[in-house]
Amino acid sequence: MEMPLSPAYFTRIDETDDRLFYAEPRIVTHIDDNAISAIQAFFNQVLPPNSAILDLMSSAFSHLPDGFPAQRIVGLGLNATELQANPALDEYVVHDLNANPILPFADAEFAVVVMTVSVQYLTRPIEVFREVHRILQPGGPFIVIFSNRMFPTKAVYIWRVTSDMQHAELVQLYFHLAEGYERVTVLERTPQVNGYTDAVYIVMGHKR
Repeated sequence: MEMPLSPAYFTRIDETDDRLFYAEPRIVTHIDDNAISAIQAFFNQVLPPNSAILDLMSSAFSHLPDGFPAQRIVGLGLNATELQANPALDEYVVHDLNANPILPFADAEFAVVVMTVSVQYLTRPIEVFREVHRILQPGGPFIVIFSNRMFPTKAVYIWRVTSDMQHAELVQLYFHLAEGYERVTVLERTPQVNGYTDAVYIVMGHKR
C-alpha cells in the first residue's frame, strides 16, 4: 500500500472529542478469550523480562501474561477509571494521542511499546509512531496488534474501507513513513479453534 496518506483517510464518522466518547468507563475486553490467549502467548515469546513496558492506548486490560516479570508497566489511555482497574499496570497516564501525539516520556525510556487493538483509532499515526521511536531504547520493539473488531464511528476512514491484510500493509506503511524502524514483520496469530474466534494480526518493528 505505497501511497500518499491523504488527511481524508483519517476522518471519522464521529468527530466529537474522543474524551467524551471514552468518558464512560468500559471495564470489558474488546476481543474474545481465544484471541486474548493467543496475544498472551505471543507476548510470552517476545517480551524481554524485567524491562520497562509502555502499553499505549491502554484500558482496563493489557492482555499481558498474568504475573509477567517486568521492571515497570505504564499504561497510557483516555479513561482514568479503566486504567486504575487494570491489574497489570504499575503507573498510568491519561493522555489523548489524537489531540496531542507527543508522548509525555523521556527519550529511550522504554524497552518495549505495545499497542493492542487500538491502532485503528489513530488520526495522526505517523506522528505517534515517530514519538514511539523516540521513547524506545535502541533495538526495542514496537508491537502493534489488531483484530477485526472496532468502534466503527471512531475508526478512521482508511481502516473502515480496507481488509485485514490491507490493515497489515497500512501499519507497515506507518512504520516506513515514521522512519527509523527495521525488521518490520507481519504475523497472523488467529487461534485455530472450532467455531468463531476474533482474528489476531501483529505488525512489529524494532528501533534502528
